[in-house]
This record gives sequence, structure tokens and C-alpha cells, in this order.
Amino acid sequence: MAKIAVISGSPTETSRLNGLLQAVRARIEGEGWDYKEIQVRLLPPEDLIYTRFDSPSIVEANRIVAEADAVIVATPIYKASYTGVLKTFLDLIPQKGLAGKIVLPLALGGTIAHLLAIDYALRPVLSALGSQHIRGGVYALDAQVSRLEGGGFVLEEELLDRLELAAADLVREIRKSANEQQSLVAN
Repeated sequence: MAKIAVISGSPTETSRLNGLLQAVRARIEGEGWDYKEIQVRLLPPEDLIYTRFDSPSIVEANRIVAEADAVIVATPIYKASYTGVLKTFLDLIPQKGLAGKIVLPLALGGTIAHLLAIDYALRPVLSALGSQHIRGGVYALDAQVSRLEGGGFVLEEELLDRLELAAADLVREIRKSANEQQSLVAN
């Protein structure tokens, strides 16, 4: 069974970013795979700000990332970049903590002007952490995700289609990687 770690860099509990994550989670869990979400905003702020690598909360979050076959990194876009909350956690991942992992970035912004934030802000950091398998990612607009009054979200059909394609790509890459590893072990 594949293990998927999700790093959510949203600083708010009611972020529309959760709508994107719910859609991708449904696809991943539909595969019968393990899905564990790290909500960075729930980690102790002192541990993040003071870079306490040995904090039990940080050690546990890094264990989840280390054991994952793939990592989904999700963030709202503020001021043309990913959130500071996300950056504080990324700084605590070991130097090559994403090596050998398939990474899918997801971003949500208020304007199309930040469409390239994944490529120009997030991708270099993910590469610096050792990932050589960064998928194309999905950038969504706030306007494409509506909050429901009783909780939950509704996503525009076009966005759902793009998320499904990204999730299908992630599933395909995880399977491909697993098959390659099995072939190496067999030989």
C-alpha cells in the first residue's frame, strides 16, 4: 500500500485550499492508499519559529514525510508566493527529505497573476529538498471553490477535472515507481 503525506500550508482552518485537498484525498483513498495530512498551522508555533528539529511534533511530522512514497504540498498564495507557515515547516525537513519522493504541488490564489507561483516560488524549494520528481501541480483560483454553509466545499467542474488529472498522474507515477523498485529487487 502506498503512503501519501500531505503538507498543508494554510494558516486558517476554513481555507478553500481544504476543498482541493478533499478532492485529491477522495481519489487517493479510492486507491486504498494511506493518506496522512500535516496541517502546519497545528504544529507548535515555537517549534516552527525557533527551528526545533528535535521537537516531538516536528519529529513526528518529518517521520510521516520520510515514510511517504509521495508528498502533496498545498498552499494558498499570498504576495506571489507560498505561505510563511509552510516555509517554517519546509525549513525543518531534512536537507534531502524529499529525495526519491514524487511531489505534487497544489496552490490556491486570488488572481491568475500568481499562476506561476508554483514554478517560481515553490518548485525551487522542493528541488532543494531533494525532489527530482515534481509533478506539474495545480493552481486554482479562490473563485473556483465555494464554501458550503454547513461546511465543506463545492469546486467548479473545470477545477475538479484538473485535480482529477493531477491525482491520476500522481497515482500513475507512484505505481510506476513501485514497479521499478520491484524490478530492481527481483534482479
